Amino acid sequence: MSARILVAKVGLDGHDRGIKVVARLLRDAGHEVIYTGLFQTPETVAAAAVDEDVDLVGLSMLSGAHLTLAPLVVEQLRARGADIPVVVGGIVPDADMPMLEAAGISAVLTPGAPAEQILATVAAVLAAREETA
Repeated sequence: MSARILVAKVGLDGHDRGIKVVARLLRDAGHEVIYTGLFQTPETVAAAAVDEDVDLVGLSMLSGAHLTLAPLVVEQLRARGADIPVVVGGIVPDADMPMLEAAGISAVLTPGAPAEQILATVAAVLAAREETA
């Protein structure tokens, strides 16, 4: 299943090598990928996701601000009437995962996740979205 996926770096985290690798992986798997670049706000990510009519938002979070910024992206999407799933990739302690799930994050991928796991997670999140649509 091919999808439109927006990938973004939210906050002051300037490490973008990983998100570029993931963007290429998704593209090579047949997805259309939109990369918003560094230093985005939750508002700009949500606005771009709605404007681009994406099927999924992927956030790369390496700065430790995942408990603050990722839920704000979900909140901004919902405020715009968009039920777009959000997947977080990055440095997320196991103890924080239930809090992200409770905040509406669909899945979390940690450093070192193999390509197969990333693609399987994206496919599962997209399939779950289709079931509820």
